[in-house]
Amino acid sequence: MAEYRINDLAQVSGVSVRNIRVYQDRGLLPPPVIKGRTGWYYDEHLIRLNLISRMLERGYTFATISELLNAAHHGMTVEHVLRGSTKRSRFQTFKRAATITIAELRKSLNASDRTIALSQKLGLLAKDGAGFAVQNPELLEGAEALVKGGVDIDVLLDRWVRVQGDLEDVAHSFVSIITDRFVDENLLGFDDVEVGQISELIRRVRPLAHEIVDSTFTKALDREISKALAEVTKILETDTPDSAPTGGEEQD
Repeated sequence: MAEYRINDLAQVSGVSVRNIRVYQDRGLLPPPVIKGRTGWYYDEHLIRLNLISRMLERGYTFATISELLNAAHHGMTVEHVLRGSTKRSRFQTFKRAATITIAELRKSLNASDRTIALSQKLGLLAKDGAGFAVQNPELLEGAEALVKGGVDIDVLLDRWVRVQGDLEDVAHSFVSIITDRFVDENLLGFDDVEVGQISELIRRVRPLAHEIVDSTFTKALDREISKALAEVTKILETDTPDSAPTGGEEQD
């Protein structure tokens, strides 16, 4: 995978260093990956810059570009965004109130009894009187966006369950680096100091494992999103109207 410093990225993309930083500040371009004291950019950044440039050429505002990129992130189509309402999100209210009724769940998420039960099991919702407390409003808002885009909520939750199981295996694999090496039938032969040292090693696995998983998944997700955005770029290029005749060309 190609790597670029910011000056290299500016050269290959035709976007100035200043504008690259502006796009980052506006949330249109993901930040670089910091290695040592250097920020590195990758092909997904280049694809994103090319898309932003194409959209700016076609007269899109930063706000519109941000909305379309956010839609792509949530798996929605451009057509859905362009048809959608610009009204304030329902879940912006829930972020303050942090509650939702069964009727609202059924209306906004097409939630069945299974959906609600699974959401509780996953910790997305918690029973609160006649309704539910929203444990993670951002996740619920993202789920609503996907449902509006035509995604079955149960498919999303089933995928969440599968990922949860996969991550439990990943967590076990990292912790076992220590336990397989030190914690066995001879554990009773260790003194308190040695047990404390082993416990400290296990504790230190957490931030390391978190960073490895987070950075690896972020890169993989960015690659998949970049592929989707590349397809949008192709659509925009195909839809570009033919250039008008220049003043030097003869007119019929």
